Parts: sequence; C-alpha cells; structure tokens
Amino acid sequence: MPGENLTRDEARERAELLTVDGYDVELDIRSATGDPGPDERPEGPLTFRSVTTIRFRAARGGASTFADLVAPSVNAVTLDGAELDPAVVFDGTRIALADLAEGEHVLVVDAQCAYSRTGEGMHRFIDPEDGEVYLYTQYEPADARRVFANFEQPDLKAPYRFRVTAPAEWTVWSNGAEESREGGVWRFAETEPISTYITAVVAGPYHYVTDSYSRTFEDGTVLEIPLGAMCRKGLAKHFDADDVFLITKQGLDFFHDNFDYPYPFGKYDQAFVPEYNLGAMENPGCVTFREEYIFRGKVTQAAYEGRANVILHEMAHMWFGDLVTMQWWDDLWLKESFADFMGVFAMTGATRFEDGWITFANNRKSWAYRADQLPSTHPITADIRDLEDAKLNFDGITYAKGASVLKQLVAYVGRDAFLEGARRYFKKHAYGNTRLGDLLSVLSETSGRDMTAWSRSWLQTAGVNSLTPVATYDAAGRITELAVLQEAAESHPELRPHRVAVGLYRRDTEGALVRYARAEADVSGPRTVIGELAGAERPELILVNDDDLTYCKVRFDEVSLATLRGHLGDITDPLARALCWSALWNLTRDGLMPARDFVSLVLAFAGRETDIGVLQMLHAWTRGALVNYAAPAWREEGGRALAEGALGELRLAEPGSEHQLAWARFFASVAASDTDFQLLSGLLDGTARIDGLDVDQELRWAFLSPLVAHGAADEAAVDAELTRDDTASGKRHHVRCLASRPSAEVKARAWADVVESDALSNALVEATIAGFGQSSQRELLAPYTARYFEAIERVWAERSIQIGMAVVKGLFPSLQDDPATLEATDAWLESRSDAAPALRRLVLEARDDLARGLRAQAADSVA
Repeated sequence: MPGENLTRDEARERAELLTVDGYDVELDIRSATGDPGPDERPEGPLTFRSVTTIRFRAARGGASTFADLVAPSVNAVTLDGAELDPAVVFDGTRIALADLAEGEHVLVVDAQCAYSRTGEGMHRFIDPEDGEVYLYTQYEPADARRVFANFEQPDLKAPYRFRVTAPAEWTVWSNGAEESREGGVWRFAETEPISTYITAVVAGPYHYVTDSYSRTFEDGTVLEIPLGAMCRKGLAKHFDADDVFLITKQGLDFFHDNFDYPYPFGKYDQAFVPEYNLGAMENPGCVTFREEYIFRGKVTQAAYEGRANVILHEMAHMWFGDLVTMQWWDDLWLKESFADFMGVFAMTGATRFEDGWITFANNRKSWAYRADQLPSTHPITADIRDLEDAKLNFDGITYAKGASVLKQLVAYVGRDAFLEGARRYFKKHAYGNTRLGDLLSVLSETSGRDMTAWSRSWLQTAGVNSLTPVATYDAAGRITELAVLQEAAESHPELRPHRVAVGLYRRDTEGALVRYARAEADVSGPRTVIGELAGAERPELILVNDDDLTYCKVRFDEVSLATLRGHLGDITDPLARALCWSALWNLTRDGLMPARDFVSLVLAFAGRETDIGVLQMLHAWTRGALVNYAAPAWREEGGRALAEGALGELRLAEPGSEHQLAWARFFASVAASDTDFQLLSGLLDGTARIDGLDVDQELRWAFLSPLVAHGAADEAAVDAELTRDDTASGKRHHVRCLASRPSAEVKARAWADVVESDALSNALVEATIAGFGQSSQRELLAPYTARYFEAIERVWAERSIQIGMAVVKGLFPSLQDDPATLEATDAWLESRSDAAPALRRLVLEARDDLARGLRAQAADSVA
C-alpha cells in the first residue's frame, strides 16, 4: 500500500510541468469470463490487456516525471516512438519519464492489469445464482491506474476515448456515448475534459432499461439526454427503474431551473452494481450505485428517500465535481459538501420527499457530530498530504458537516445570492479546477458580504459548538431575558457566528406541545441575548436551533429537559421532534444523560413517532446505547425491556404498515430471551403469525440472524436458508450468519478468513466481519484483542487500503469495553509512532469511541 501513495507535493510539481491533451484507452476484457486469451499469464492474478496512449506537453526541457500504473506486468512502453525497457522504467506503481524535452509527447503503455476483488479498479464479480460475470470500475481517489496508465491526480484533466473488446454477448458502457459496436469491440465518443478518477467502464450481461429526458430552454434550444439504468439479470424482477427515472428527471429539471448551465455530458446511465464499497460514484454519463438500492423485499419509505437522495447527490456532482473539480483533495468539500447539500435541496424541492430536511437533521448530521468530536477531526477544508489522507477524508465532516454549513450559508447570504454564486462559478471555471478562494470570490460578488471571516470560522476550523438557552422570568411568568450560551471544546475553542431560530413551546388545551413564539437571531461569542423574545409568556420548552438552520449541538435548560421526559411525543412538528431526539442522543453520547434514560424515552415515545426515518434512526441509536453506553450491570435488564417494548409496538402497529416492518426488524435485533427466539422461529416456519407482516426473504434473514448468533439455530438452518435464497445477497447473509455462531472454532475460522487470507471479496470480508463481532459474545471475542494489535500493521502493509480500512475498523475490540482494552490501545499507539498516519488515525478514532463509551457507562452506572 505505501508504494502506491502519491503526495500533494508530487502532484503539484507534476501539474506545474505537464498539460494533458488526451487519452486513448484500449481494454481487452475477454479474459473476464475465464477463457484466457493468448496474452493471459498462466499464473498469478487474472489479468486483462490495457493499452493506453497519452498525449501531453511538458512546460520545460530536461525535467523528469512519472506516469501512474498499478499492474502485475508491463508488456511495452514507448515514449515519442522510442521503446523504453519496462524492467527499468516500471517499478510496479510508476513509469519513470526522464529528461523530457519541452513540448509535445506521446506515451504508449501496453500492460496486463489485474481484475479486482476488493472493489478498487476493475472489479470482477461472478454471480452465484447463474454463473454470469459482471465488471465495473471504481476509482476514487486514485484507482484508475489499476486499469490504465495515466497521470492520477484531479487537476490534470483531459478528454478520453475508450475502446473495449469484450465477449460478444455482453454490453459495455463508458462515460461517452457508444459510437460503434462491431462484433465484440465497443468504441465510445470522446469525453469532455474530466479527471481520471471519474472515468468509468461497466461491462457484462446487465439488464438494461432506457428512457429519455428533454428540456426546452428559453432561447428555444432543446436538450435531449438519453437515460439508461442497469442491474444484474438476477435483480431484474426487483428493479423499479420507473422510479429511478422519475427521480432522475425531477432532478434534471431542478438543476436546470437553478444552475443555468445545461447538463454537459451527453447521456445519463445509472448502473447498480454488485459488491460496491460506496453508496455511489458520480462518473459523468455513467454513474455507479451499490445494488442494495434495488430492494429485494419490502422496505420503508425511508429507504426510497435514501435512494432518491443518493441519485440527486450524484447528479449534483455533474456540476460540483465533474464540470468544476477541486485542484487537490484538500478541497474535496468543494464537491462533496455541495453534493450532500444539493441532494437534499433538490429532493425537498422537486420530489415527493418533501420532508428530507428532517432526515438530514436526524440522521445525516449525527454522522457529522460524531466525526467532529473525534481526535482526527479536521476543518472542512482539510490538510490532505497524500492519497491515504484523502481516502480517510470521505467522512462525516467533508459530507454532512459541510452540507450543514452550506445550509447555514444559505440562511446567511440568502438563497438567491447562493444560487447566483453557483451559476457564476460553473461558467467561470467550467472543465477546470478550483480552490476555496474561487468559490468565496463569487459568493462575495453575489451576496455583497465579505466571506473571509465566515470561511475562517466555518471552513477552516474544526469542532462543534454547543448552544444552551438560559431564561429569566418576572413575577407574572414572562421572559425578562433569554440568552443563548455558546461553548466549544477545549481542544477546538472556536466560537462561531450562528444564524439560529429559537422556538418557544407549550402545551395547548388538547395537550399538544406546539410552538407559540419564534425569533431568528445571529448568535456570536459566548453569550447572545435574543431580545425579540423578551416579554413572551413562560415556555415549557425552549428549542435553540429550531428549524435546524445552523450546525451545533443543542442543549436544554432543566425545565425543557423535564418537559421532554414527560411530553416528547406531544411535540406536533416532526422537525422539532427530530431535533429534540437528536439533542437527547448527543447528551447520551456525551455522558450527560444516562443511557438507560434514553432507552426509557424511546420506549415511552418512539411508538408515537410518525416519521419512519426518525423511527428507524431511534432504533439504531437505542441499540447503540444498550451495547456501548449502558452500564454492563444493566445491559441484561435493559435488553429485556427493549425486546418487550419492541414486541409490544410490533403487535400494536397497523398491519402491513412500514412502522410494523420497522418494529419487526428492531425486535429481531434486540431479541434476548427464549420466548423471543421461539417467536422468531415460529415466524420463519409459519407456526406463528403477526397480522399483516409479510415475512419476505430479506426479513427471513433478519429473523434468522439473531437465532444463529444466540445458538438457537445451527449451521444446517443457515444452509437451508441459502438453498431458499441462492443468490449473491443470500450468499452474503449466509457468510455473515455462519461467522456469527457462538463458537470459538467459528471465530478462529472467521478471523483467519479475513486476517490471514485474501481469498474473500470485499463484500464477503465485510459480511464475515459483521458476523464475527456480536455483542452477545464478548467473552468469546476477548482473546482477539492482543491478536488485533499484532496483526494490523501487517494487514495495512499487505492489503489494499479498502480492505485494510475494513479490517482495522471492523475488528477493533470495541466490545471489550474495559480499561484494559484502552490501555492496550494506548500502548500500541505509543509504541507505533512511526506507523502509517492513516492507520494510526483509524486506531485513534476507535480508541476515542471506546473511551467515550466507558465515560457514558460510568455516568449510567450511577443513575
């Protein structure tokens, strides 16, 4: 892994030297079906032939640089017609280009590149259901070099032409439109200038559906965009392409209405692919998604909303990221923060998911709050020294905090000024690369505000502020003064300007907790008085950051907290209710509310939650509270209470409703007693029934999983379920369930499969890790603490960064939540100061989560 790194300084030097005029990439992937061609190596990884022609210019003579390529072997290299010896110029990751003359050059690299099983580069998947082979590429931040030779950095943009030779019965897609198909050779149109990491190839016997989009502009010109969507043949019966196209068209309408820059990349294909590491990737003209967005069973509207959000997030990238691209990964936020914000902005403004900001407040921002309190927190504009840093910065700060800050920016400068700034940004920097200052300059122009101070506070400092209301009252019960106190962590003491709404709530005559007064104000410094609310009648609840305008942790005064303990479910506004739940969860994580109190609140009020996305988030938080933050002595009692409460809500839920489905899944995840397991077994074999609950295949796996993990179902039951569901999804569930069995022998085998072998694909590595770590098996997992710290440096050095991250994060002994594990982690960190910075960061983050859990457990133990 270290040999594949690229530093910011190296990239800067190369960008100063080179201008890239174009690529011609020829790939021969006929070997993917297992029928090796004459160039296929007899041993080693399965490979394909990659021939790349790069036309570029050098700004000065006598300079040396390099091209990037990660490949098992290179057949030939020519520079300006002269042959170079691959054994001399190629070291496995770079091709040396020495003593370049000033002016134009042509580099041709003929290589054997390896198919991937880790989701990086050219991923090859064999469908267990029918034996068909499917290929797709995934590159961000720097894995295009696993497929073709290139200059792998975002600011060396160029047009691309792809020619792909594939099995004749397949179909192939790339960024550009198909120009010709002769036999098994596909030729694609030249792209606009784009970065290496967003080029793409998808190939195989995919099920493909088409549609079209048309837009007539004010000047009478018509934009026609061919639309396509694809998935594996085995998923075709589940593929609701009509809804994918509906969201796509609504998004294209929204962005054309607001961006005043026509979609610039011709066609718009969307590929749902197997074993995908990410949610999706914004390859222009050929967007890729994880195939889990095709739902094999019944799901809630939250799942459809999540898919719509991802579709629109990726579409926003066509402008923020693809048309205009950050110069280096320091400014990754210039695309990800904007896409995260614009995805929700478009979804709420153009689709049926009008309440998307509730999900954003409750779900997406919780990711940001966690990331921003880790020791690895960083400004939104980060210091990215190299590619390993970049890989780890696709995090909650770059995405969700950045999007939250942009939402604050819209409140600060106004929607019209913000969108006009975006329009000018696209037109000024189309097909180019930018940095922070480029965006700030257009926003200053359109808003009339100096963006420097705002940027310094929000983009260039780390950490999250807490806002707490403090009110005083006169004898008549009216507010004499309401102030908002702002605090920051000692490690990141920045106090920021916040545009906030403060809401006052009280119960009406029917008992509903409703807002009767609201004021917007600019909060800055440690204490800000909200003068507009002076004289208001005494509230039962003061909600700072009502309407979720800013990014902060909300705190409550004692009266408000008491109101929530008794009446949280009476809040009628769903966004206000979601904000209160989020604030209570932050209190729990911070050790300021005992975990058992949070569990009690969920048991008391979650059954009344109308927003399905909020309810499912509450389920996830509550299980996390029990596993990580509850005092060990209370876990068994708390688990029983959760299971009983979940079953009660399951039986009360409307038959066939999505709330019933959510409670069924939650009940299975917290099932703890023989009685619980008997019910789950009965629902599987048909001897038990809950009216309206359709136990489809995905729900069957959800019910079987806890039975296996608690020893109530054996290997034969898992094998039988795979026979029912002998698909790629079924295989992943099967592997996870087998690894979850409560047996020392099983754990040893799972550990060896992941840590000592690289035979498993990325998806099966993740499934094995998920099965390995069961919260009911803490004693069984105890021996692996020492083995973890002995293994991680070797794993990091030998495996790809994607698999390394999965192992280091997934196998950290977080369930051994005692001071001894903390001491072992500290000892490793102290003795490995020279370990790879990215590896140390992952261990530091896991250590922080563990320490936070121990603090919360201590708070819960004295409750």
